[in-house]
Amino acid sequence: MNGIAVLVIGIAILVVAYLTYGKWLAKQWGIDPSRETPSHTEEDGVDYVPAKAPVLMGHHFSSIAGAGPINGPIQAAVFGWVPVLLWVLIGGIFFGAVHDFGALFASIRHKGQSIGEVIADTMGSKAKKLFIIFSYLTLILVVAAFGSIVANTFMATYTESGAVDYAASAANATTAMISILFILIAIAFGFLVYRRNAGLGLSTIIGVAAIVICMAIGLNWHPIYLSNKAWMVIVGIYILAASVAPVWILLQPRDYLSSFLLYFMMIVAVVGIIGCGLTGGAHMDIPAFTGFVDTVAPTGSSLGYLFPALFVTIACGAISGFHSLVGSGTTAKQLNNEKDAQPIAYGGMLIECALAIISLCAVGYIWANYASGETVTPTVVFATGISKMLGSIPGLAGTEKIAYTLLVLTVSVFCLTSLDTATRLARYMFQEFWLEPGETYKDVTGYKKVLTNPFVATLITVILGIGLGLTGYANIWPLFGAANQLLAALGLLAVATWLGKAGKNNKMFLLPMAFMLVVTLTSLFFTLKTNFAGIAAGVEGVTWCYVRAILAALLMVLAVILAIDGVKTMANQKKEA
Repeated sequence: MNGIAVLVIGIAILVVAYLTYGKWLAKQWGIDPSRETPSHTEEDGVDYVPAKAPVLMGHHFSSIAGAGPINGPIQAAVFGWVPVLLWVLIGGIFFGAVHDFGALFASIRHKGQSIGEVIADTMGSKAKKLFIIFSYLTLILVVAAFGSIVANTFMATYTESGAVDYAASAANATTAMISILFILIAIAFGFLVYRRNAGLGLSTIIGVAAIVICMAIGLNWHPIYLSNKAWMVIVGIYILAASVAPVWILLQPRDYLSSFLLYFMMIVAVVGIIGCGLTGGAHMDIPAFTGFVDTVAPTGSSLGYLFPALFVTIACGAISGFHSLVGSGTTAKQLNNEKDAQPIAYGGMLIECALAIISLCAVGYIWANYASGETVTPTVVFATGISKMLGSIPGLAGTEKIAYTLLVLTVSVFCLTSLDTATRLARYMFQEFWLEPGETYKDVTGYKKVLTNPFVATLITVILGIGLGLTGYANIWPLFGAANQLLAALGLLAVATWLGKAGKNNKMFLLPMAFMLVVTLTSLFFTLKTNFAGIAAGVEGVTWCYVRAILAALLMVLAVILAIDGVKTMANQKKEA
């Protein structure tokens, strides 16, 4: 099938969904533009800061995107393009976007507090603490993984004698240099817009021009060559500072400006797919359907059965629990007006679905190389597929290398963005665990005052996340897919119970919630089965088999307890109604 058809039909369906289903949801829930949002009622100049809609859209989209909508569809392509496309569209429209929109809406009606507080309001403090434990464990995995990904894209390559291989390290050094300059530009942008009241339009033009300049500098001057361990430590120090700094000085401006990189990446991809298609290329060699079991296994390891693997592997491009933490953790504290909730949350998820479809077209274009195991790293697959399509267009033959470099750089920038946001979210979760509803860290005494101090809470999170990244996150990372999707099921459950308590329509949450619970519990069951088999066989790394089995069992128990509490709550609500 031609990539143009997949792309155009997919985007058309997403646009129609936004204009119809998205607006219907807003009407059902009672979005009220005249109602003050927490960014105004709770404004503190640090976490609660009103943001202009385009700026907040940039932050939200940059935070939820990361590498997720690229990695998932490419890895799941082993089942064929039809299952991937169907799950991205159906999951994105009726599962993911509803989940994201609902989480943001529930949070802004709870003073911008997290989904944990929403659960406390409807299901009690015990359920809140269980949810926070679950979410915090997931976020530590995110910090560990994304910290490692960023360090890997920055680190130098060494020769056998231990000397830096400057030729092999040039691309990574370039990425590191541009990323550092980008942070400095973001700080200057935030200072001008929020402290000197510079116009957003003019500041944006200057900011985007500065990004182009810093790219030119980084491509030609990149003197920093450090090891992976050194970069991990530096990244840890950076996220420690960034996650306690006021959102206006770095988080908002950096994410806003970085969103232009992602928009640029998507425009380049669309031009490549359409341009290549119109000139007779962009044909997707990937089969429509390969079967219910992954027999392609390009990495040498099979994903297993289509159910549940497809629905766990494709997370951010269809539904992701991490999004509910972003929406209720940082976005809700910056939303200027309730009318902005639909475009930012529901619309942001659908844009991510579009990126997932683009990723599917990219892997489809170089399917032979992917299926053979020649090119399997998702970021490389994406950059290679898109840059080759762009280079096949008459007149653009010389752009392939430049496009490849910029695409890899963009993905790296978004990994750093997601890392920063995940650390801030984990800090919120850690603080909320020790606080009662309505309390802040300023209201408590004793050990709670120490543990809930923003710097202390962040430091603990960074030590755990970066420490795991340095010692073996890869050994438990396979659990992240199921944990993240189980978090999505619990997010759906939380919003459904809250809407039920508020007397609003929550039926749109029930099927997605039930489906995601079945999917994730099935996936965790297979994880337990696999690791018990490894323990019995005494395989190498048996210690990690025990760790994965224990974590999988813990996640299952937490989820089942919360699900039972949620079902009981909704049943009681129905009786009272």
